[in-house]
Amino acid sequence: MADETPVEFVTALADFARHLRDERRRSPHTVRAYLSDVESLLVHAHDVGASTLVELDMATARGWLAARRDGGDSRASLARRAAAVRTFTAWATKHRGLEVDPAARLRAPAVRRNPPQVLRVDQTEALVTAPDVDSTPTGLRDRLVLELLYATGIRVSELCGLDVDAVDRARRVVRVIGKGDRERVVPFGEPAARAVDVYVARARPALANARSGAALFLGARGGRIHPSTVRRVVNRWSAAAAVPSLTPHGLRHAAATHLLDGGADLRSVQELLGHASIGTTQIYTHVSAERLRGAYRQAHPRA
Repeated sequence: MADETPVEFVTALADFARHLRDERRRSPHTVRAYLSDVESLLVHAHDVGASTLVELDMATARGWLAARRDGGDSRASLARRAAAVRTFTAWATKHRGLEVDPAARLRAPAVRRNPPQVLRVDQTEALVTAPDVDSTPTGLRDRLVLELLYATGIRVSELCGLDVDAVDRARRVVRVIGKGDRERVVPFGEPAARAVDVYVARARPALANARSGAALFLGARGGRIHPSTVRRVVNRWSAAAAVPSLTPHGLRHAAATHLLDGGADLRSVQELLGHASIGTTQIYTHVSAERLRGAYRQAHPRA
């Protein structure tokens, strides 16, 4: 923040950062995003004449959000910024003696949630088996990366955080630490189990060094694999398999949609994906419905 920023704003921002990190155990990425949004609000508040938290009000928060909208922020960005500010003002109301939460009713324009584009089953099969042509340690690692992302539907951050002992080969489950440090156990199938065996026996020992620790997936230098590396892996093998380019999250979309297409119930898919709200999972029912409508139009004589 600028040198002329009120001291109360600076100390509040620092204390809020500790609250997010130590009490709510948010990820470093989330903490940085929240602090950036709250700092932006406080700079705006100072620019319009506020010098204490008590002077924050709904009009100031709405003016700040409108300025962000006029600056070209997307609906999704505005929704995220509003959520960050509501979290901050709720904290400030509790810990800084504000009588009224000034942003409790701050709302961004509704975000249109379009169903994600999802690979077909045959396309996904082509993608996850593409690294078969490469028997190098990184090729075998890539095969397991793709197999586990699709078999379990876990997030890329969860995949990168896996340790060797998180995979129970006998029970064919993986123990995942998700958002908010919530732990869940996710099953995987026989193809992924075979890929685990090959990787652990042949590839990981070749990649491991003193930096590896307990990490399951290793980068070329032996350290825990980075999400950007996983994104490159997915991108590389998407091109090799001649399927639409996608991110690791695309395999999560595919896992969820194919489960629902195969008859899995929504609650089970919610638990597998680690969604806190079933509303987040319901977007995949729209994808399945669209596929059903497409098949109907193509096959029914009176469609």
